[in-house]
Amino acid sequence: MSAALELTDLTVVRDGNNILDSVSWKVRSEERWVILGPNGAGKTTLLQIASATMFPSSGKAKILGEKLGKVDVFELRPRIGFASTALGRRIPAAETVLDAVMTAAYSVTGRWNEEYDDIDVRRARRVLREWRLGHLEGRLFGTLSDGEQKRVQIARAVMTDPELLLLDEPAASLDLGAREELLQLLGAYAASPESPAMVMVTHHVEEIPPGFTHALLLADGAVRAAGPITEIITGELLTDVFGLELIVSSSENGRYSARAAG
Repeated sequence: MSAALELTDLTVVRDGNNILDSVSWKVRSEERWVILGPNGAGKTTLLQIASATMFPSSGKAKILGEKLGKVDVFELRPRIGFASTALGRRIPAAETVLDAVMTAAYSVTGRWNEEYDDIDVRRARRVLREWRLGHLEGRLFGTLSDGEQKRVQIARAVMTDPELLLLDEPAASLDLGAREELLQLLGAYAASPESPAMVMVTHHVEEIPPGFTHALLLADGAVRAAGPITEIITGELLTDVFGLELIVSSSENGRYSARAAG
């Protein structure tokens, strides 16, 4: 079992504060992880380390077998798929959906003077079909609904066949229908043995797609619990992390829900 991501005693300090505090964590290539924790827990910072867009203050980070700080990140980053609201804001509103996905081949967010091969166009169109976006390839990104934009961001992230896929709150702000459609697609993608290692940040257990195998709980920049998802997404552990007594239930199809006790 190879490790797609391995962090050892990793700390990130900003303005004298530990954003991440002695985090040790390993993600194997066949695993699908969800990260939960309160606002300010360090979840997004953890993804920035994993995406090779931030360096730790101390400790070690190995991404796809390469040690951060010893590798050319511009060669490493194309091997990592990353979808986030911040990245989505960098996609020009006047970019077509097809180009928004295809530009991932050059790791840029706006088409300029790059030259694309027919194989790039075919690949982008295939990915769009897989994420139920084929009929939108000629639409402008800025005219899409929130749910459609989220799916375009994920399609873009998988365009280059990444070895590690990172998703920062992919279901945030979506209405019920758009959320459930996205989680259905993510669940099917996670279940495929051909899919890469996956790490997804979310604030809500209801947004965990079926097929995810492991969970990491963060609070105050430190790991509170990590392991198989059925052992971690429990009322006891979530109560400890969020500081509120919570009741967690799960269904046979791998979905979770949580509510305050009483």
